[in-house]
Amino acid sequence: MTSNTPRDTRLRRIRLCLALFMVGMILSGVTAFPLQRETEFLARLLGVPDASTQTDLTGLRYWIATVRDGLRDTYARYPFIAYGTDWLAFAHLVLAILFVGPYRDPVRNKWVIDFGLIACAAVIPLALICGPLRGIPLYWRLIDCSFGVVWAIPRLLARRDTVALERG
Repeated sequence: MTSNTPRDTRLRRIRLCLALFMVGMILSGVTAFPLQRETEFLARLLGVPDASTQTDLTGLRYWIATVRDGLRDTYARYPFIAYGTDWLAFAHLVLAILFVGPYRDPVRNKWVIDFGLIACAAVIPLALICGPLRGIPLYWRLIDCSFGVVWAIPRLLARRDTVALERG
């Protein structure tokens, strides 16, 4: 039998929000390993010719061709650079594990939820400051910023319910 007390309902909502976030982090981490293959696939999906000169492309197709070709060239000459995205993937997986604590006991581990909210907020200045320095198009930087905004929502909901649980 399941209980439907306000405490149990809040706990279920917290766990759902945190589980969604953890699954997102795991998927994000796992997909950072095969970055070149994924970019090749995305280029094919968007109809970007394999040997395109980016001068005949615009918008998203231009950007995906640029990234694809950059990865091809870099990985062919300097395959160790991919090790950086391996560590990026690892960081995503570790961050997902970090949220197991609040999943189990949100009140005792509220600081992890707060940490997650701070990380979400930090995505925005990172994208807006470092993006132009690296030649990232504005529309792509805004997509990056949206991850900070979108993933803050489940954590804000989890924090709200955690504070309510804490108060009794």
